[in-house]
Amino acid sequence: MAGHRIFGVSFASIYPHYVTKVTKKGRSQAELDDLLGWLTGYDAAGLAATLADERTLEEFFAQAPALNPGADLVTGVICGHRVEEIEDPLMRTIRVMDKVVDELARGKALAKIQRTPA
Repeated sequence: MAGHRIFGVSFASIYPHYVTKVTKKGRSQAELDDLLGWLTGYDAAGLAATLADERTLEEFFAQAPALNPGADLVTGVICGHRVEEIEDPLMRTIRVMDKVVDELARGKALAKIQRTPA
């Protein structure tokens, strides 16, 4: 499968940018890790392992313990695209991750970011 270039980017290379983004806005790295855990099912040790082994975003999501079904409830615009209209499942999941990190940085409560299916 010929994928987007972003699929080959390591999670370890974007994680520090997420940390900087949320901490500049007064949120903590622990909140970010909780949010990423909600989305992917990774615990603290699992996130640390993904950072250590430099897995790509494609591998990061393929090896995720349990992608949260509530992620399908994330809507809105990120990088000029409506998240809910992105057809490629991996690209959509990556953009959902970007969107929820943006929401955290903007000060939205974790409970509201972590959507739960009805």
